Amino acid sequence: MFRLRRTRGATAVASVLLFGLLPGTASAHALGGSRFDSPLPLPLLLLGAGATVGLTALWLGRTDRDTPPELDRELTTLPAPAVDAAKRVAAVGFLGCVLAALAAGAFGPQIAAENPATVFTWAVWFRGLAFVAIVAGTPWPVLSPWRTIAGVLAWIEGEELSVLSPPRVGAWPATVGFLLVFGVVENLTNVSLVPRLTATLLAAYALLMLSGGVLFGTSWLARSDPLAAFYRLFGAVAPLTVERRGGAYAVSLRYPWEGTLRPVAGPALVALAVAMVYVVSFDGFTDTAAFQGLLFRARNVVGLGDATATLLFLVGFAGFIGLFVVGCGLAERLGGARAGLPSATRAFAPTLLPIAAAYEIAHNYPYVLRSLGQLVAIALEPVAPGIGTVRPLSWLPLPVFWASQVLLIVAGHVVAVVAAHFVAVRRYGSLWAARRGHLPLVVLMIGYTVLSLWIVSRPVIA
Repeated sequence: MFRLRRTRGATAVASVLLFGLLPGTASAHALGGSRFDSPLPLPLLLLGAGATVGLTALWLGRTDRDTPPELDRELTTLPAPAVDAAKRVAAVGFLGCVLAALAAGAFGPQIAAENPATVFTWAVWFRGLAFVAIVAGTPWPVLSPWRTIAGVLAWIEGEELSVLSPPRVGAWPATVGFLLVFGVVENLTNVSLVPRLTATLLAAYALLMLSGGVLFGTSWLARSDPLAAFYRLFGAVAPLTVERRGGAYAVSLRYPWEGTLRPVAGPALVALAVAMVYVVSFDGFTDTAAFQGLLFRARNVVGLGDATATLLFLVGFAGFIGLFVVGCGLAERLGGARAGLPSATRAFAPTLLPIAAAYEIAHNYPYVLRSLGQLVAIALEPVAPGIGTVRPLSWLPLPVFWASQVLLIVAGHVVAVVAAHFVAVRRYGSLWAARRGHLPLVVLMIGYTVLSLWIVSRPVIA
């Protein structure tokens, strides 16, 4: 029975990818135009780039700290019974939203902006929960519908379901799944614009996760779920932490680099950390005329048709990975460490996450908030016909939006530089060796940050 389910799930994924690739390049952000699609003016681009270089130089030139400053300020406590009850309600409610999205995608209107399947899944769920993770840590252990269903099945059986020992593949299924869903499907196919295809993708995703959970236990859901790994890594930069202490949950404040000073567990998570920087950059790049021109020229050269876009995506990702590995290799040589390149990549990979988080918010917050407004309008339509779309950002002046993008991206860069500095100090022993070893990573981070600023300065095409 479970073998049949897995086969159907794999067939559904293949069908989605094949059918979605036929129409050509698309973007999940095309649910509706926005005045925020206008490009960042050149003076702000140059100001942001200059601030990036200047603040980096200022930090490296003036800091003599060899231990990171820590902030563990408890803001409030919440009674555990109330929080636990809220968790159960949230888990059931989110499962209901996912089931509603599946039904709406299969049977509702096949217009992206009018169907909860597309509006909820790509913006509110996938991107909106990333914002929650960036601010307050991953919400996925509570909200994951696969965990909720697995928990119900375990309750019925009286024990955790696990037929086989988990395969020794680490987090590679999560990394590959992230690249497929967020890199290829979201950016290079029309799946995100077709409610029925979105529902098909969700159904395939659910079947794969639930089948793996039943066969291999909850460890499969922790390691192999792309969303679990995605939100968990973003949670490393969260300035708020929530943890249980006795009969209460403590909400505390910390510096955003504190969670990025610990190495990731293996090469798959190294690749995922780099992918999180790359995919959001590629996402923004696909909306520009520069990408369309590059795609047109590449099609003429390689002759692969619509598959050329996927080839460009993979080549770009290989370039990002290669630059990061080279940067870590140079850091090891200049810092004088002997632990080896794999250890260096695991140590420095988390320090890229502040850049990824800052650009994730800068690039996607108009899209997420606009989609939230659309979702509210869809939900209220039966009781308030003709209510129209709620526009949460209608008050925001365009210059303020531009400034917010620059500030977010530059702030993320500064946090990343601080984190990499303290990782280098721990790794290379002395401040002088750490500064030498940190230098290649600084150059790489400046490159990533300036690239993000350049992308938001490009005109967006429909």
